[in-house]
Amino acid sequence: MSTNLITEKTFNHASVHRVSNHPEIMVVEATSTYIPIEDFKAIFNYIGESLLKQKVTKLIFDKRQLTVFHQPSMEWYFVDWKEKMYDLGLRIHRKILPNNEIFKYSVKIGREKIAASYPNGKFKLMDIQYADSVEQAIEN
Repeated sequence: MSTNLITEKTFNHASVHRVSNHPEIMVVEATSTYIPIEDFKAIFNYIGESLLKQKVTKLIFDKRQLTVFHQPSMEWYFVDWKEKMYDLGLRIHRKILPNNEIFKYSVKIGREKIAASYPNGKFKLMDIQYADSVEQAIEN
């Protein structure tokens, strides 16, 4: 499958794309090894604003360039941002993690901590899965 991504907006540490033949899918592609929390919030708040203009049901977050895991960003993403996005109809999330076992383990521990701290979080109602590529994330 050939994936045709259309860049919608470029930020300092990430780009936001649309999938040409799937307008209901947005892709966030990390373009640096670390995204400072204020930039992280700006990127995802932009996506939230986009959801108000056009229906998006699936978000793919391609984190393969990241080498630094930041728990406060992840917590904001899960308990603030995803809460709001759930109410706007964004229910499917696909993550593409870097090929880094320490990063993957940090994500696992971070998710467990958030799930324990927020037992009623709407993120628990979402379809969140991992993929190995953007193509796989689009298909699944």
